[in-house]
Amino acid sequence: MSRTVIRGGLVVTASDEMHADVLIEDGRIAALAATGTPTAGAWTAERTVDATGKYVIPGGVDGHTHMEMPFGGTYASDTFETGTRAAAWGGTTTIVDFAVQSVGRPLREGLDAWHAKADGRCAIDYAFHMIVSDVNQETLKEMDLLVTEGVTSFKQFMAYPGVFYSDDGQILRAMQQAAGNGGLIMMHAENGIAIDVLVEQALARGETDPRYHGEVRKALLEAEATHRAIRLAQVAGAPLYVVHVSAREAVAELARARDEGLDVFGETCPQYLFLSTDNLAEPDFEGAKYVCSTPLRPRDHQAALWQGLRTNDLQVVSTDHCPFCFSGQKELGRGDFSKIPNGLPGVENRMDLLHQAVVDGRISRRRWIEIACATPARMFGLYPKKGTIAPGADADVVVYDPHAEQVISAETHHMNVDYSAYEGRRVTGRVETVLSRGEFVVTGREFTGRAGHGTYTPRSTCQYLS
Repeated sequence: MSRTVIRGGLVVTASDEMHADVLIEDGRIAALAATGTPTAGAWTAERTVDATGKYVIPGGVDGHTHMEMPFGGTYASDTFETGTRAAAWGGTTTIVDFAVQSVGRPLREGLDAWHAKADGRCAIDYAFHMIVSDVNQETLKEMDLLVTEGVTSFKQFMAYPGVFYSDDGQILRAMQQAAGNGGLIMMHAENGIAIDVLVEQALARGETDPRYHGEVRKALLEAEATHRAIRLAQVAGAPLYVVHVSAREAVAELARARDEGLDVFGETCPQYLFLSTDNLAEPDFEGAKYVCSTPLRPRDHQAALWQGLRTNDLQVVSTDHCPFCFSGQKELGRGDFSKIPNGLPGVENRMDLLHQAVVDGRISRRRWIEIACATPARMFGLYPKKGTIAPGADADVVVYDPHAEQVISAETHHMNVDYSAYEGRRVTGRVETVLSRGEFVVTGREFTGRAGHGTYTPRSTCQYLS
């Protein structure tokens, strides 16, 4: 039996804060006891971590990543090995990535391909959602089978006609299937048919720079698609999770649905909370670094996103980590913004950026843990194995220094991408030590993990439903 004790830290979960020692045995949390009590003092262990003056928090759960994702004739630059290592450096100990169904092919084939990419390569634990690109009778039957195997969420796209796009009829059928099998439909809510018209018109006018990516993907078309997805889910009697919400008009649609008592949930991402169209407009094609979909919005949308996080109209902050190098990948769109690969790096930065929001008074410490650890674990059927510090939970634990200052930079990050979306940004707070299932992955700011430690984690159905 291997034992570790973490002593003297402030244990922060979504529900509690207490100065406590944490006993870890054989990869799981065995017990917590108030620091300085006889119970805690009697614990012995092979390894002791002094967390005095630090936070002891659950490892982050990033419910939205795209490692090795094919897009626009290239692939996301992080592999499962590099991406999960970077996640660990940033205090995230579980990712849920997206397996992709190719049109005309079975779900199983796509899922098997993603298992092959990840197996034996991950530094932290991982699970999969399934992107459903081709709704037909066989696909619908496969959805039932995947739920029984622990793949319990299915992503559809109202955007990207000719690639991932599903029409309203296909969406309704998949939602009806999910209503029966307990699965959760995740929706990329943008009106892709209308957006493609606006893209064509912009290019015809010679508007080719990256900033036009944001101008054609209008906030109203995100809001319209969000509204449509909500009503289709209501007709089907299915829960709905809207990914990467970026526009205040879309937040308003979610809030209205939740006020009606519907099982509708929303996720936003750090890029929408901290970046804006000012970045897309950076000169000399630098704006291409910030091209993602949904796009960055004008800065005045950020207040609605923060408010949504405080009022729980938005429940989760994930990264949508899908990095493409500026050199050789983002540059594919020089002269035509529609050819810029969509996606930003961020899996390493999420926990720190959200802690900065705590420092700035935007959210509380417990809300930080709720939106980054506990709720994603509950939303995607991983709780309480993941997302909390409690007896029986996996020992996915981060010792976090809330006073350390750092400057985010591509020179020091561990993601396999040649730029940082947050280059030069000063933040307060830094990961010091990370344990994954009781094993030290980052030890005192040194990587001590290994490819293959991370295991595939089947999920139960959504635990967040009312």
